[in-house]
Amino acid sequence: MMTKTMIARTATRERSLYRIARTAGALAALAAVPWVAPQPAEASEALARQRSCLNCHALERKIVGPGFKQVAARYAGRADAAAYLAEKIVKGGAGAWGPVAMAANPHVSKEEAARLAAWVLTLK
Repeated sequence: MMTKTMIARTATRERSLYRIARTAGALAALAAVPWVAPQPAEASEALARQRSCLNCHALERKIVGPGFKQVAARYAGRADAAAYLAEKIVKGGAGAWGPVAMAANPHVSKEEAARLAAWVLTLK
């Protein structure tokens, strides 16, 4: 005869095995998806999309961070705007647009950050 403790342990083991099987199934599904190395893109909305900038920014409106056109307007007269923005893209920052910090983007190369910054500054 099984005690309450034995039943509880069996149920816990069954739940654990179910979670393991579910995780293994998800991993198997991911393994079936072909991985494609990111390709260099031109400085444009395509590069911004490729480097996940559009997860937090839009062209004309604020999402989490300011819209790209707002950024272009704020830094339009600044001589070092492209270099400043490129550094912010890679290293992140806080305080320039409110309390929400921009996360660092180490997956964006310095060259891509420079192209993205130059592109953003062309937006009107």
